[in-house]
Order: sequence, then structure tokens, then C-alpha cells
Amino acid sequence: MSNQNSFTFVLSESQQQALIDLLRGGNYKPVAVEYTRIAAEGDGFRVSLYKSGKCLIQGSGASDFVSFAMEPLVLQEVRLGYEAVVDPDSFSPHIGVDESGKGDFFGPLVIAAVYVDTPLVKVFRELGVKDSKNITSDTKARQLAKAIRDRVGDRYTVISVGPRKYNELYHKMRNVNSLLAWGHARAIENVLEKVPDCPRALSDQFGGKHLIERALLQRGKTIKLEQRHKAESDMAVAAASILARDRFLGAMADLSTQYGFKIPKGASALVKDAAIRLIQEKGPAVLLEAVKCHFKTTDEVLATAGTTRAVLGPDGAAGASAFSRFKPRKS
Repeated sequence: MSNQNSFTFVLSESQQQALIDLLRGGNYKPVAVEYTRIAAEGDGFRVSLYKSGKCLIQGSGASDFVSFAMEPLVLQEVRLGYEAVVDPDSFSPHIGVDESGKGDFFGPLVIAAVYVDTPLVKVFRELGVKDSKNITSDTKARQLAKAIRDRVGDRYTVISVGPRKYNELYHKMRNVNSLLAWGHARAIENVLEKVPDCPRALSDQFGGKHLIERALLQRGKTIKLEQRHKAESDMAVAAASILARDRFLGAMADLSTQYGFKIPKGASALVKDAAIRLIQEKGPAVLLEAVKCHFKTTDEVLATAGTTRAVLGPDGAAGASAFSRFKPRKS
């Protein structure tokens, strides 16, 4: 039996109704929890069904409730404790790769790769490792990153491509997917130095896997590469996403210290305001050192400052037409 004490499920309307009937008809104590359709407590656990359809089950008795009530009566499928049977590949030795900062105007592109095997997957599950985009607290993400590093030893790598280098590479490649493939390949190669017999690597789907295969050097030519949508559900990829986010958050804090005011994440109006302020204080060339210049935002903030990207030279030459080929994903 798993000793995990927190579970989250997204339920369909019929599953929500089945859970409501279960909690109302069983020996459970109703409790008031804001924004829920129903909430109740049992022996050592609490169940909260939110209006969004998300169900949160927490407490020392949570795994028993999931195994003996939630799975057979609500989900009508067995998940807990059978992951290695249902998805054996997720427990087999492999490298997971993911990135952070791709959709952020300021800061670096960070790519991380992490090796896992069966013991590490089990440890990561106990730690609560999941896709960093589903971790709302930066503090929690950074704590998890430290825990991952402590457990995985040296079988990981984090590559940070700062804005200056990013702009140089983009000027040469003119394609974000090619740049990502280059970074993924370097990350895989770095981990293979530590675990040369690792048979495969997994990443999210961002372009043809041939892009990564072409970028791999001799050490990585024999590894099996896989890409799939929502690869962050895999423990290795999820761990990599957390390590990448941790490094990105650290880099953003360093930028804020360097420039003397808060540098925001993302590509919002606040980000534009920060870029305009930076231009006013340091001059337009500072963008080469602080932002990813192929974003359309570059044209917008330079126009507000009364100039164009021509002042940035060749590394800032990618304009809105180049941006239109890239749809940034939130990191």
C-alpha cells in the first residue's frame, strides 16, 4: 500500500455525482470548505470536491480511501500501486528532458535533464514531484528542486542559455525549435556522461525528434529518443521541469538584483513596463543582455522608446515575422 497522503483527481460530471452520492451515503462527516460542491472527513482523511471538478484527498488515511472507495466506486479504475504494471516504461531507466523560460521575455532559456530508474521514480512520487507548471508556489518548486538534486546525485544536468547567448544562437538558427533541440541534445549528452548505458530519453513534443537526433554528438547517437504530448506526466520529465524552473527563478532574481528593480516573469503588460524602464535607464542595447529579442515585445517596447530593433545589431534582428512562427508556452 502506498503511504502517499495527498491525491488530486479531475473528475467528470458523472464521477463528481458518484463521489457526492458516496460521501452523502457513507459514514463521513460533512465539513465546510470554501468553493467546494461537497467536502467530508473520514478516518484520517478529508475529501474536497471543488466546483472546478478537482477533487483533493488528504491525510494519513487518504491512500486507503483512494484504494477501497475512490477507485472502485468513483473512478472505476485502479491507479494506486499499479503504475509499474500499467506503465512499466515510466519506471524503467531513462532520461527526462524539459525546459523553463521559453515563453518569458526576460531571462534565460533553461533546459534540464534527469536520469531515473525504478527506485528514483518511487522516491520522486513520495516527494510529490510533478510538472512544474502545476506547482503554484515558487518556494515549493525550489524546495522540490533541492530534494531532487539530493536524491539523484550527479545524474542530472541544467543548461542555462542566458539572453546574450540565446540571441546569438537565435540569430544563427532563426528557429526556436532548432535552438531547443540543440539544448535538449546537449542536456542528454551531459547526463549520458554519468549514465552511459541509459537506453532512452523522453521529452515533450515541440518539433520533429529528428531535430534532436541531428544535434546529438557521438555519445548520444545510440540512445532511443521519444517525444510525446504532456510528457511532464513522466517522473523524469517532471523532475527536469522542476530543476529547470528552479534555475530560471534564480536567474530572474539575479536580473532583479542586477538592474535594481523587480523583473517580472512572462510576457504581460508589467513585463513591457519593466523593459521600457530598463531602456530608459540603460539604453536600448541592454535588451540584448536581458531579453529574448525575437519576441514581438521587443518591437513594441522599442517603438515606445522611439526607436527600432535596428539599434540592436544582427543579434536583435529577428522581428515580428520570426515571432509569428513561435507560440510561447507558459513555463
